Amino acid sequence: MQKTKSKKRVKDTEEREVVAEVRDLVRNFGDRIVLNGINLKVYRGETFVIMGGSGSGKSTLLRHMIGNLKPTSGRVLLFGKDITDFYGPDLDEVRKKIGMSFQSSALFDSMTVAENVSLAIREHTKLEDSVIDIMIKMKLELVGLRGFENLMPSELSGGMRKRVGLARAIAMDPQVVFYDEPTAGLDPIVAAVINKLIIDLSKKLSITSIVVTHDMKGIMTIADRIAMLYEGKVLEIGTPREIKNSRNEIVQQFIKGEHDGPIRFFQQKDDYLEHLIR
Repeated sequence: MQKTKSKKRVKDTEEREVVAEVRDLVRNFGDRIVLNGINLKVYRGETFVIMGGSGSGKSTLLRHMIGNLKPTSGRVLLFGKDITDFYGPDLDEVRKKIGMSFQSSALFDSMTVAENVSLAIREHTKLEDSVIDIMIKMKLELVGLRGFENLMPSELSGGMRKRVGLARAIAMDPQVVFYDEPTAGLDPIVAAVINKLIIDLSKKLSITSIVVTHDMKGIMTIADRIAMLYEGKVLEIGTPREIKNSRNEIVQQFIKGEHDGPIRFFQQKDDYLEHLIR
């Protein structure tokens, strides 16, 4: 019975459209290998989580997937297009289909909430102000901030800033949203609110979500599939249940948060410096 379910899930996955793919990705910074042969596929409609400890290469991988960094070798594909060598207008055209939620929210302090959310809309469309105002209200409604349009970022709490960042990420109705450490620096309750928003937005807007995080509680709540990175390599990819039941000692140490195990800590200066560049 269990085998039948497993085969059915694999078959269903194989039949789904691939919206993002990484093939044999390698990235060096000088003589340091930060990503070492990454292969993964993300399917339309799923929430795909890239997890790993500090220095594992997960944020560097995300920057390659959105085209901000170029690999030493290997390829990156979005929506079936190889964007590895895309620059300028070609890359901008693909990026219109994606949204990005930054770890620090990356709001412009000199702009109001409404101005931050509408930034991409005004840059890439010729819509009337009245239409843009309606779109802003709709996006803020989705993240629970309707009526906050005229506030400045300095007047918002950390969790509210994160939600404004989410509203901006979905402003252009993207097909894929990338999240970089969406719950970093938040207390457990606010982090739970952000994770719930990720789930709700994915369902309501039919968005594919790619989330980089090491927040284990959030990972098991939001993920359809998980990729575990360690020292620049993918150790394992699977559902939350499969990852929980993994026999890999590194995976188990990470998800349980244990101090004893095969994962190395920064015992030497060179190890710490290597961590900083990742």
